[in-house]
Amino acid sequence: MPVLVASDLDRTLIYSSAALALTMPDARAPRLLCVEVHESKPLSYMTETAARLLTDLGDTAVFVPTTTRTRKQYQRINLPGPPPTYAICANGGHLLVDGVTDADWHAGVRARLAAQCAPLAEVREHLMTSADPAWVRKHRVAEDLFAYLVVERELLPEEWVKELAVWAEDRGWTVSLQGRKIYAVPQPLTKSAAVREVARRTGAELTLAAGDSLLDADLLLAADQGWRPGHGELADTGWTAPAIGALPERGVLAGERILREFLKAART
Repeated sequence: MPVLVASDLDRTLIYSSAALALTMPDARAPRLLCVEVHESKPLSYMTETAARLLTDLGDTAVFVPTTTRTRKQYQRINLPGPPPTYAICANGGHLLVDGVTDADWHAGVRARLAAQCAPLAEVREHLMTSADPAWVRKHRVAEDLFAYLVVERELLPEEWVKELAVWAEDRGWTVSLQGRKIYAVPQPLTKSAAVREVARRTGAELTLAAGDSLLDADLLLAADQGWRPGHGELADTGWTAPAIGALPERGVLAGERILREFLKAART
C-alpha cells in the first residue's frame, strides 16, 4: 500500500530569505536552491540537499503539498522531483488533481462552511474596522474562503491578536499568526479533511505529515506520524502530541531534517 506524505510548505519545506535562520558561519552555510520566483525576484528556497531528498521522496511515496496558499500562489512554486498528482491549497478549500481543482470537493467545502460558521463578509468587516492602519499593510481575501492581514510585526499589539482569536472562535473561525500574516480561517476549513480524502483515493494505509503553524495542528493530529520544526507557532507554544516529533532544527535546515524523517519512515 502507498505511503502518503502531506506536508505544509512555507516555513516547513520552503523558506523565504527572512526565515532561513542561517546562524552558522558564512563559509559553512548550506547551498540553496531557489524554488519560487515572484515578480521576477527570488522568493523561496530550500537547501540543495533537501531538494535531492524531496526528489527521492517523490519516487518513494505519494507526496502531497498541503498549503494555506491560494492556487495562484502555490502554482508559482517549482518544487524538485516528480510533479505531485495531488495538492491541497487554501487550507483544504481546493483539492488539485493534476493541477486542476476537483469541483465536487470544493462544492462540499463551501456547503460545510455555509452551514457551520459565520460568513466571510462578517469576519472581513471586523478585520477592516478593528485593525489599526498604523500596522496593517494589506487586507486580503483568499479564494473567497478566508481572510488575512499583512502587518508590521514589531508594531502589532499582542492583545489585539488575542482579542481577535476570542471573537473569531465565537463565530466558528480560527486565528493564526504566521510571520507577518494574521489569518482568519473557518474552523471547518482544514487540511486534514482534504488529506483524508487523498488517502481514501490512493488507498494509503500510512500517512505522514509536517507543519509549523496552528493551522497545521489538525493535519499533524490526523497523521499516523508527524513532525514540527523548532520554529513557528506550534514550537513557540510548546505544542506536541504522542505521534509528533518536535525537532530542534530551525529555519531551512529544519526542512532538510523533516524530509529525512519522511524518507526514513516511508522506507521503513
